Amino acid sequence: MVDLTPQERAAIAAAMKPVAEIIGEIGWQARFCDLTEHQVLTLIEVAVTGFQDAMHATAQIQESEIPF
Repeated sequence: MVDLTPQERAAIAAAMKPVAEIIGEIGWQARFCDLTEHQVLTLIEVAVTGFQDAMHATAQIQESEIPF
């Protein structure tokens, strides 16, 4: 990704917690190449969902502000 907005950077940071929880379940010492397809897909799903949820929360806050 190039030229992330501050909101996108914050959303990526917010996605780290749920990703870390999944990695904790898998095992922190597991090598990425040793993960099953299901584990990799779960990591991707959790990361994307965490990012989207954080972006959605940011959008709701911004929409509630009155611009004048």
